[in-house]
Amino acid sequence: MKKEQLSLPKDGIKGLTENLGSEIGSGFSIFLLALPLSLGIAKASEFPPIMGLLTAIIGGLVVSLLAGSRLTIKGPAAGLIVIVAGAVTDFGGGETGWHLALGAMVVAGILQILFGVLKLGRLTELFPLSAVHGMLAAIGLIIIIKQIPVFMDINPALTRGKEPVEILKEIPGFIAGLDPKATLVGVISLWIMLGWNKMTHPIAKKIPAPLVVLVFAIPAEIILKFQQTEPSYALVHIGNLTESIRYNADFSGFSQTGTFIKYVIMFAIVGTLESLLTVKAIDMQDPYKRKSDSNKDLIAVGFGNTIAALLGGLPMISEVARSSANVANGAKTRWANFFHGLFILIFVLFASRYIEMIPNAALAAMLIFVGIRLTHPKEFIKTFKIGKEQLLVFVVTIIFTFAIDLLVGIGMGMLCEIIINIINGKPLKAIFKAPTSVSFTEDKYLVEINEAAVFTNFLGIKRKLDAIPPGFHVEIDVSKTKLIDHTVMENILHFKQDYEEQNGKVIITGLDNKKAVSKHKAAARKKL
Repeated sequence: MKKEQLSLPKDGIKGLTENLGSEIGSGFSIFLLALPLSLGIAKASEFPPIMGLLTAIIGGLVVSLLAGSRLTIKGPAAGLIVIVAGAVTDFGGGETGWHLALGAMVVAGILQILFGVLKLGRLTELFPLSAVHGMLAAIGLIIIIKQIPVFMDINPALTRGKEPVEILKEIPGFIAGLDPKATLVGVISLWIMLGWNKMTHPIAKKIPAPLVVLVFAIPAEIILKFQQTEPSYALVHIGNLTESIRYNADFSGFSQTGTFIKYVIMFAIVGTLESLLTVKAIDMQDPYKRKSDSNKDLIAVGFGNTIAALLGGLPMISEVARSSANVANGAKTRWANFFHGLFILIFVLFASRYIEMIPNAALAAMLIFVGIRLTHPKEFIKTFKIGKEQLLVFVVTIIFTFAIDLLVGIGMGMLCEIIINIINGKPLKAIFKAPTSVSFTEDKYLVEINEAAVFTNFLGIKRKLDAIPPGFHVEIDVSKTKLIDHTVMENILHFKQDYEEQNGKVIITGLDNKKAVSKHKAAARKKL
């Protein structure tokens, strides 16, 4: 449905009164989805579980009112588990590591605010898409490996501080020593997570799979008498929210300068990247085709992260699964995010005893499912269809992320893409700048891109494209470019789609003198 056929929902209080029913309904559904996931993400991140809920509450009640996007849900993200847990471990582990990691997170939150103030919301354009997807796939793989011992109810002391490769080596021993009751709950919970989206009944399709897991797991815990027969680490323990909220950040970790700076950069860059990519994806799903203010949204997320870290919470982003569910549930305004946070707060204050009846194996099953989605074989197949060279970037990023860390992984992915672009004919003088001219005649804008259009120089091209007012005929002429890489090709196609939704027209000329590396529409193209 086109934008002009829809009446745009109002923002602010008018939007609340106009859409109260849909926002409460979607907010409640997202609350049911976010509650167990926030707990699981916090536990996997080596944070107190209640801090995952605190982050979701701040993301809903505070950040929603400041955000530049209307439909995204702010909260803790599985994609940051690896960084957060790594920070806790590298800062000494346990409660000390938690407090010191919070100090780095506060600085990262302030840095995100500065990114927004300085209009750096285009940061996503600096990274080749295949490297970003490779980073997320590596994160998914690490999440799966680290959750396997929890899934089997292995004593967490046996795996604390160990790298994924070390845990992999010990899995045969974990299988031999697994807890039958907890593992049974975990297996059935994972089966529910994997199979629930195949449900065809219209009512069942609207029920979040994590809620179904809780409906199964909590009664199973009672029937199997977990509290009497299982070790204390088999169940979630959250404590009291009001007693847990205090000034928790510790900045003395700055004495470990290298470690502190490393995690500030990773929290700021990866969190910003994930958040902005989600905003971009949800804008494409918005039935009203509204465009978010990415810089304003980044400021709001940075503010939320600063407050959450000072109080002990996890870093938050615009989370893609919850945001997509929000759109599917019919949300129209930012108030759905607000209500999701409000429902979590009410539940934590008045029904926390039910949370402590959740087996950790069930939460592990939810996170393993998240990991499977991130590193699913279809991601490899999809990347291969774009081009063999993109699969190479994807795999290189995975290997270095898994073997070393995220910063090295994304850096090696970018280096791999640069080398591939040079081999494919990119002039060295065009690494960071693509000569781009824009001219206007009658009702037509002509954009001519010379030399090469690649991820390292796309920001300059994008600035000129974004400056073109809506509603005109735009011709993007790439006949004089020697190379267009996959990242730029996909972004140009996104520009075309977005611009034409605003009653404009975009044609891309000059592709006939180039060879695509695959049949994919966003494949890289090099001059014949």
